[in-house]
Amino acid sequence: MKGSKKALITGITGQDGSYLADLLMEKGYEVHGIIRRASVPNTWRIDHLIDPSGTPTERFFLHYGDLTDASVLNRLLRTIRPDEIYHLGAQSFVRGSFDIPEYTLNVTGIGTLRILDAMRDAGLNHTRFYQASSSEMYGDVLEMPQTETTPFNPRSPYGIAKVAAHWTAKNYRDGYGMFASNGILFNHESPRRGELFVTKKITKAIANILVGKQDKLYLGNLEARRDWGYAPEYVEAMWLMLQADKPDDFVIATGEDHSVREFLERAFDYAGLDWKKYVEIDPAHFRPTEVNKLRGDASKAKKVLGWAPKIKFEKLVKLMVDEDLKEAGVSAKHRPIKQKALKEKSMKTKS
Repeated sequence: MKGSKKALITGITGQDGSYLADLLMEKGYEVHGIIRRASVPNTWRIDHLIDPSGTPTERFFLHYGDLTDASVLNRLLRTIRPDEIYHLGAQSFVRGSFDIPEYTLNVTGIGTLRILDAMRDAGLNHTRFYQASSSEMYGDVLEMPQTETTPFNPRSPYGIAKVAAHWTAKNYRDGYGMFASNGILFNHESPRRGELFVTKKITKAIANILVGKQDKLYLGNLEARRDWGYAPEYVEAMWLMLQADKPDDFVIATGEDHSVREFLERAFDYAGLDWKKYVEIDPAHFRPTEVNKLRGDASKAKKVLGWAPKIKFEKLVKLMVDEDLKEAGVSAKHRPIKQKALKEKSMKTKS
């Protein structure tokens, strides 16, 4: 569409990429996404944006590429010349990063360098760049809650790779005057969350148990605490960062932390199940080095961007369970979360 902004999204087939594509399409952007060639299609999150005939739509285009291939990235940037780049692509499974550390650093860390250097080579002086940084960079946290100035102390190859990407974006901002902003996003979930992630493993297992497809759920550390938010709200924060007057770093979080055990209890209770009858702890799911507690302070994002979370933990759990039950065709005859119990637990958590 002539006159509309062009945006390029890496990682467009993922949870965040798909929600961001939806948001940008609603705002009238011409949206381009980079996808990897694969023997099994992985576009289910964005299929609603793709023309059924397979031909390009007026404002939505997909391009084959890979974050390990600098020549392709350079060629795509010179051809598309986007106004905004949202770099979400990564090897994003933290537990898996211990098994493939070199690949994780190559894709998640050096992949960011390749894109930023391609921007510089292509002369995209006015293009705005968003780097998807992560709360995993804080690792074994040195202060609570975590802010934009909290020192990084990563505890996984994924966290290390994200720190490299974060500092690369900042270096290109400071050294070359590029509009490069880092969004330090804490955990954010949705019905589109990948099934390797613990929240989705839990809600998907509930649906499978109710339809008789599964009788056990194997998990690791139930005491790990995370700051969980809602993905569609977090991609709006990404967009706001690139509409700001100047580039900067922003923590995006709810300001609450809850344990995996709490998520497990709330989800199973909402579905009318006793989680203790179905869940077993499997040492294989523990990380070699754990991150025990993360909680972010998004005060800066609220002040500068006007962003604040609306959907928090309790509603997020219900939303994810409901969606998986619906997909499984399960009747929604499950008892509601006990509000009194939830308030009591929430009070204990805050104290």
